[in-house]
Amino acid sequence: MSQRIWDISPPVHEGAPVFPGDTPYQQRWAATIGPGCPVNVSEIRLSPHVGAHADAPLHYDPDGASIGDVDLTPFLGPCRVIHAIGCGPLIEWKHLSHALDGLPPRVLVRTYDTMPVDRWDPALPAYAPDTVARLAERGVTLIGIDTASIDPADSKTLDSHQTIRRFGLRVLENLVLDDVPEGDYELIALPLKLVSADASPVRAVLRELPVPPTATPFPQKLTP
Repeated sequence: MSQRIWDISPPVHEGAPVFPGDTPYQQRWAATIGPGCPVNVSEIRLSPHVGAHADAPLHYDPDGASIGDVDLTPFLGPCRVIHAIGCGPLIEWKHLSHALDGLPPRVLVRTYDTMPVDRWDPALPAYAPDTVARLAERGVTLIGIDTASIDPADSKTLDSHQTIRRFGLRVLENLVLDDVPEGDYELIALPLKLVSADASPVRAVLRELPVPPTATPFPQKLTP
């Protein structure tokens, strides 16, 4: 049987929301099919934080690695989606405590009932730094969220980003988890090999895990 795939990447187009001050997505045609030209070729300009993306340590550490230099291992493998819908401004440990048994090394948290793919949310939910630290202490190597940042939009200290710096975690932001039941999956979200960039867009997907006949997976529940 084929394994179901969930596309958890928001659409990227002109007008797609970006963090205030970031370069929005822009596209023009450098070449179009016509007499003397056999192909369409586009030219794009964008922040690497548009849409679903992976932050590099360089984003929050002046001496950190660029996204082209990071190990790809955290972006591929077993993952758990945990629902903390309506948790408030910060994802606290209590919002995740129901789903921590047998935790895999990748955790994505859904905070929105419906992720606002068409607008910027200045009140976006974020991770509490203590939550990030406790996940790292349990062996988590990558965290993700369905908002534009793991820190509050108005934060100047970026405490959760500094926590992932200390623990060496990787992060995915701007995921769309609206249709994904809580449970375990395979994550595939590889960044581009941008050798000097602070982040990279990803096409993030979750793939259903094959369940051996004798295995008991983390229980999945349908999204209300």
